[in-house]
Amino acid sequence: MANGKVTFDYELCKGCLLCVEFCPTKILALDNTRMNNKGYNLITVVNPDKCIGCAFCAIMCPDSVITVEKVEKKNE
Repeated sequence: MANGKVTFDYELCKGCLLCVEFCPTKILALDNTRMNNKGYNLITVVNPDKCIGCAFCAIMCPDSVITVEKVEKKNE
């Protein structure tokens, strides 16, 4: 079974929240404690194990700062 792994190019992120709004599993959130060099708050993955790899976040990102990869889920 595959899950997804979400990564951000944080220096290009503007914190527009489109990725947060369109994530069907609601694993993304604005992190008010971190900023990039341009002064924008960053998005954080709050529950990475629940990522389904749909890439809606990357599709909705106007600046293409999100990468979604499929990763094999380890059987436990």
